[in-house]
Amino acid sequence: MKLEKQWSKKLANIGLTIVFIILTIILLANIYIMIQSKTNKNKVPSLFGYKPFIVLSGSMETEIHKGDLVLTKIVNPKSLKKNEVIAFRDSENTVTTHRIIDIVENDGVKYFITKGDNNSSQDQNLVEFKDVEGKYIVRIPGIGSIMKTLAEPTTIIIILLGITAIFAMGFMISTKKQREIEQREYLEFKLNKEREEEAKKQKKTTSKQKKTGSKRNNSNN
Repeated sequence: MKLEKQWSKKLANIGLTIVFIILTIILLANIYIMIQSKTNKNKVPSLFGYKPFIVLSGSMETEIHKGDLVLTKIVNPKSLKKNEVIAFRDSENTVTTHRIIDIVENDGVKYFITKGDNNSSQDQNLVEFKDVEGKYIVRIPGIGSIMKTLAEPTTIIIILLGITAIFAMGFMISTKKQREIEQREYLEFKLNKEREEEAKKQKKTTSKQKKTGSKRNNSNN
């Protein structure tokens, strides 16, 4: 029973550690993206050639859902083909993730015609190559909503305070345990010393008693 409790405690600690690491990574990525956004407001932040976007509508359901985080890869727009999903800036300078349904050419310039899978009609405006932010690679369900919440200044402050508190508590618990171990070792050392001293005293007493007994025997003789 005791062993089961120990294993349950270990698994719980591992689970909390994993959640803590994931939240920390998301938070750091968010901070990095926020810094890039502030540095260059006209450019979507990228990380190692990949750009994350939070899905704000259900226009691409059922493949991509509202609240998902989509990752797009920076590619040469010329390499893009029909039926591929891309992220691009629309007429309102908002990033949209829709599918290419056709590629047309007008006055020697090529454009993408795009449409959301869940929309009944195609997008009104053509997409220029320069407006393409990247090619859709993968989605992470629900993480977009979490990142959106984590992007709030209040949330960031709360998480940073929470992380600080966790580290402080961990340090205090670790220090307390170390002190208890050191105190226990000191008491054991002290007890052993007292036993050794007591044993030496008993040995001396026994030795004196033997000498005294030997002298008496010699006197009697």
